[in-house]
Amino acid sequence: MKKVFFSVVATLLVLAFFVQMGWLQIFGIHRVSFFKQDPVNVSESKSDSYNFVTEKGLKYRVKAEGNFFYFYENGEWQKKFLKGVNIGAGEPGAFPGELTISYEDYYRWFQYISDMNANCIRVYTTLMPQFYNALLDFNNQAENPLYLFQGVWMDENDIVTYADAYAENEKIKTEFTTNAINMVDAIHGNAVLPERAGFASGTYTADVSKYFGGWILGMEWDPNFVQNTNVTNPDRNSYDGTYLYTQSATPFEAFLCSVGDAVIERETTTYHFQVPVAFSNWVTTDTLTHPEEPYKDEDSVSVNMENIKSRNAFLTNMFASYHVYPYYPDSLNYQTDYLSYTDETGKINTYRAYLKDLKLSNTMPIIIAEFGVPTSRGMGHESVMGYNQGYIDETDQGRIILDMFNSMYQENYAGGIAFAWQDEWFKRTWNNVKFDVADKRPFWTNAQTCEQAFGLLAFDPGATTATCYVDGDVSDWHSDTLILQNDSGSLYVKSDERYVYIMADLLNYDFDNDTLLIPVDTILDQGNTKMNSTGATFDKAADFVISINGKDNSRIVVDSYYDSFYYLYGEQYKMIDLNPNATLKNSGAFNNMLMCFGYEMTIPVTNVVVPFKSYETGKLQFGNANPNSDDYKSLTDFFYNDGKLEIKIPWQLLNVMDPSDKQIMDDFYSVQNISAINFENFSFGMGVLKQGESLDVSLSGSYTYDAWKTPTYHERLKPSYYVLQEGLTEFE
Repeated sequence: MKKVFFSVVATLLVLAFFVQMGWLQIFGIHRVSFFKQDPVNVSESKSDSYNFVTEKGLKYRVKAEGNFFYFYENGEWQKKFLKGVNIGAGEPGAFPGELTISYEDYYRWFQYISDMNANCIRVYTTLMPQFYNALLDFNNQAENPLYLFQGVWMDENDIVTYADAYAENEKIKTEFTTNAINMVDAIHGNAVLPERAGFASGTYTADVSKYFGGWILGMEWDPNFVQNTNVTNPDRNSYDGTYLYTQSATPFEAFLCSVGDAVIERETTTYHFQVPVAFSNWVTTDTLTHPEEPYKDEDSVSVNMENIKSRNAFLTNMFASYHVYPYYPDSLNYQTDYLSYTDETGKINTYRAYLKDLKLSNTMPIIIAEFGVPTSRGMGHESVMGYNQGYIDETDQGRIILDMFNSMYQENYAGGIAFAWQDEWFKRTWNNVKFDVADKRPFWTNAQTCEQAFGLLAFDPGATTATCYVDGDVSDWHSDTLILQNDSGSLYVKSDERYVYIMADLLNYDFDNDTLLIPVDTILDQGNTKMNSTGATFDKAADFVISINGKDNSRIVVDSYYDSFYYLYGEQYKMIDLNPNATLKNSGAFNNMLMCFGYEMTIPVTNVVVPFKSYETGKLQFGNANPNSDDYKSLTDFFYNDGKLEIKIPWQLLNVMDPSDKQIMDDFYSVQNISAINFENFSFGMGVLKQGESLDVSLSGSYTYDAWKTPTYHERLKPSYYVLQEGLTEFE
C-alpha cells in the first residue's frame, strides 16, 4: 500500500514539474485542455528568450525609461516603439458586460494582430479567463508575441451617482482598488473571481506576466467628477506610499496615486514582480491650456500625472497614457497655434501640433493609448485635417491611422495603441442616440452610428458572406422574389442586419438623363401622395423617396412631416429655424435627410460664431461596395450597370429604430416624442421620370421579413488592416 502511495505521489510530482516547465506539450498535453478549451495550432514554446532581470529580489522584463519602453529579450534590453490595438469586450448579439468572446476567437485575432506587425494590445478591464489563456498560448508559440497593457475600469454609474471618489465611505476608491488588486492576481494566473452580472468571473490559471507590458489604470475622467472630488476633499491632497507618492497634488491625483501604489505593492510583495504603471488621461483633463476651447468642461480641470512620483523601490517606472483623437475636443480645430503648424509635407497638422505641445508637459514616456477614425456612414465630428469621426472610407482609415502613428514616432513618443481592433455593434453616438432602441443595439448594426465602426476587423451581416454586394453583379439576386413589375421594369427587395437592399431591372432607362423614383411607404396614416419638387404622384402616401439621378445627384428624401432631424433639432431643441409647414400631413414636401455633427458655438479669444453643423447624410454615393473588388469603396450606396441598378439603404435612413424587432419611429407630433412602434411591411413603387413628362407611381410592391433574436455575422479584415500591415514596418 505504501509503495502504491509513494508511486502515486512521485507520479504527481513529476507531472507537476512537467506542467511547470511546459514540457507536457511534448506529449500532446496542454494546460488549456484541463479547462475544456483546446489550443489552436499550438507549437513548441518559443518563450525561452523572454526571460526576466532580477534586481533587489524582484523580477521584471519591461521598463519605461527616458522617452521609450525597453524589453528584456535574448539577454539584452531592446527599445521598442509600441504599435498596438485596443481590443473591446463586445461582439454582435451581446453587450460587452456579457463577455461572450471565445478562446478560439481571441487566439485567431492575436494571430491577425501579430501578422499586422503590431507588438502590443490593450484591454480596458478584467476579461474572462479564456482571454488570458489564449494570449499565453499564442505568445508561447509566436514569432512576434503581443505585449499586454491591462486596464482597470471604474463603475460609471457610481461616478454619476456620487461624483466624488471619496463619497459613501470611499465606495468608488475601495471598489476600484479591489478590482485592481484582483486583476494583479489574474495576470499572474492566481485568481478565482465570483460571478457578478456585467463582470468577468472564473478561475484564472494563465500567468501572462512574461508578456505584460504595463498597467493603464482608469478611464477618460469626467471633469465634473474630478472637480467635485477636489472641491469636496481639500485636505486629501497628498499620499505617501511605499512605491508612489504625491507632490503638489490635487485630491483626485492623490486618490489615483493610492490605487497605483496598492497595485505595485500587491505585485511586489506577492509575486516579486513589477511592470510600468500609468493612469488613463485624455485631452479634456490634460495639463495644457486651450484658450480657444468653446466648451468650458473640456478645459476646466487637469489631472497631472507629473504630480505622482515613484520611489527607488519601484524599478520599472511610470509612464503617461493619453487618449487623443484628431477631431475632439473642438479646440483641436480652432486653437490658433495648432492651425498655424505645418508638418514636413506642408500639410496643416493640428494632431502633430497637439502632440508637440503635450510632450513638453510630460517628463515620462508617453503612450497614446487611444486614437483612430471610424468607417461608419454617419459622421459625429469634423476635423480640419479631414480626419473625421465617421464618413471615412475603409482604405483611408488605414492611411489616417498610419499618419497618426507617424506623428507619434516623429515626436519621440513611446508608441500608440489604435482604437480599435473590432467593430462594436452595441455602441451609440451622441448625434443619433435618440433614433434607436437602446437595449436592441447589439442585435443589428447601424451604419449611421460612427462609434460602431472604429474596428480594423468588421463584423458584416450574413453567416459567411453578405446578403448582397452592390457591385453591378446581380447574380446574388437570382433566387429572390420579385415584388413589383411595371412598365419601368422589375423591382426586388431584401434586407439584413445593416441594410435594405433594392435591385431594379430597368427598361428604357437613361441613367445619365432620367430620374428613377422609388417611393416607400413605411408608416400608416401619414406620408405624401405627391412630390412637389418633381410633380410625381403616388397612389399610396409615401414616407420616403429614393431618387436616382446619375452618379452625383442621387439621394433618399423624407416626408417633411416624418423628418426626425428636423423634429429633434427644430421642434424639440430649437437649434434650427422652425418651419410651420413641417407639421402638415400630405404637404407634398420631401426634405433632404440631414445629420448633425456640431452645435452652434462661440470660439473664445476670436469670438467667432460657428453655426450649427449638418450634412446631407441622405446623399447616395456611386461606386463598388464589394470588398473583394479592386475598386472597392466602402461608403458606396448604389451601382448601375447595363440596366441593372443596386442600392443599399441603412435602416436608420428609413426611420427604423430596431429592425431586429421590427420597430419604427412613431408619429412625432401625435406622441410628442421620438418613440418606437411596430410595423409589419413596407410598400414600394417604381417609376422613371423623363424630362417634360408627368409620372404616376403605384406603390403596389409589398416587402416584409422575419424578425430575429440572434444576428448572423462574419468577420472581415478591412483594407485599413492591410495598409497598417505594410506601414507599421516603418516604425522600429
